[in-house]
Amino acid sequence: MKSATNQSQGMLLFHLTPLQTFAIGTLKVKEIVPYTPLTVIPHSHPTVLGAASLRGETLPVIDMAKAVGYPPLQPDELKNCYIIITDCRRMLVGFLVRGIDKITECNWHNIDAPPSSLGKHVFVTGVTTVENKLIQLLDVELLLSKVFPDAPGSLHPVLTDIEREILRPLKILLVDDSAVARRQLSQALDSISIPYFIATTGSDALEMLKHAADAGAPFEILVSDIEMPGLDGYELAFEVQNNPRLNQAYIILHTSLSSEISVSQAHQVGAHEALTKFEANELIHAMLRGAEKIKVNQPDAQRA
Repeated sequence: MKSATNQSQGMLLFHLTPLQTFAIGTLKVKEIVPYTPLTVIPHSHPTVLGAASLRGETLPVIDMAKAVGYPPLQPDELKNCYIIITDCRRMLVGFLVRGIDKITECNWHNIDAPPSSLGKHVFVTGVTTVENKLIQLLDVELLLSKVFPDAPGSLHPVLTDIEREILRPLKILLVDDSAVARRQLSQALDSISIPYFIATTGSDALEMLKHAADAGAPFEILVSDIEMPGLDGYELAFEVQNNPRLNQAYIILHTSLSSEISVSQAHQVGAHEALTKFEANELIHAMLRGAEKIKVNQPDAQRA
């Protein structure tokens, strides 16, 4: 029996305003450095303050407060600010914030979905409390998608009619807590007329998988984010692989992190593939590999 990954992810707490504390998962954080003078990038997004050269890397630095709708940083504030360097969506990006609080341990199962009253387009993917303070977990992927939109070609896969017909009969479940990631996944499959189901949490996905198996129509391909509050992608893969009713599903985990660690740990918990998101053709070809494995394991007579 495989064991679930023991990698723990904490939360980095920081401030965009004097009163409200925000957080991101520490797996996305490469480094935290004091403010350093920036080089202006011509024709850049209004929230991009400039570029910083750090450890031999040149990276854009975003005013995170302005990017999520709070008052922008003022020149006289900069000397007291910090840059959070993140590894997300295959790029290094710095986020300038008004202050760093601390890194704290986190039970990701205790993070709740944001209240529906906040609307559908907020940059918050979850809420929790630390020392009786409300903490809002920021959706870094949504933020970056607004500042650095994906190239149109990366969202729409290209495949042959034969490949499309291979995928169309399969029962596919997409799982992601990020609204922007779900939209990307949906657009990719919609553009090639591939049907699918969606879950917004790992727990909901596991229940959908169980109900489908009980009904005699199990899911055959599971595509799940790794970094999710509650039941994360690692744990979901572990649960699926160690349940005889579910473990025929081909598991594709995807992550906004560019780390090889994420990929190796995905394999440890039983995932068949791990991708850094998002590139539509990579995802579709991973699904095609899953379809081939399903065909080998389930002869035509059995699938009829």
